[in-house]
Amino acid sequence: MSDVKRAGKRAQKAQETRRRILEAALELFVLNGYGATNLQDVATKAGVAVQTIYFVFGNKRTLLKELVDVTIAGDDEPVATMDRPWYVEALAAGTARDMLHAYVAGTTSVLERVAPIGKVLDEACASDPEVAALWPHDVDPRYVVQEKAAEALVGKPGARTEVPVAEAADLLYGLLSPELYLLLVRGRGWTRERWERWVGETLRAQLCSTGEDS
Repeated sequence: MSDVKRAGKRAQKAQETRRRILEAALELFVLNGYGATNLQDVATKAGVAVQTIYFVFGNKRTLLKELVDVTIAGDDEPVATMDRPWYVEALAAGTARDMLHAYVAGTTSVLERVAPIGKVLDEACASDPEVAALWPHDVDPRYVVQEKAAEALVGKPGARTEVPVAEAADLLYGLLSPELYLLLVRGRGWTRERWERWVGETLRAQLCSTGEDS
């Protein structure tokens, strides 16, 4: 076997090990909570030695940080949300309604992944200042994402011209939040389709005009 093939197999095996650890961590953190889950629990669930977790992730805090980042993105590629194809394509839509349709669909896919780990992260940040420090509070990354979307939206045909960017951003931030998604989908048993339809209709009513160009 050539060195290139051996290197490729090693990389593939390392990626698979990393994936198993992240899946195990997600399951255990959601089921038992961040504080009650130790790295040995994660290692046992993933079928690896605990030293492997330390080697790959460093410690429990950085494992959580990586888990949250990967969960938001949907993969482990180092691509920010605002550079993701679904986001770029949504913001490039020709009208406000078309943008909201694509944007709500893409954001809902993110919420499906992120919502279960939201409570875990809140608990971890509340109980461990070093975890909280991994997510600075001076700027909320989720708001930054929604603000850029709002800026694109208000300039499109069919947008309500009287709604300023700040208000549009607040509406996107509030209605497309993990907390509201969990309340309605997990708490009240809504399907994804019902959630997506409702939040889309609500945002269109607030942000889109009723004229023919909408």
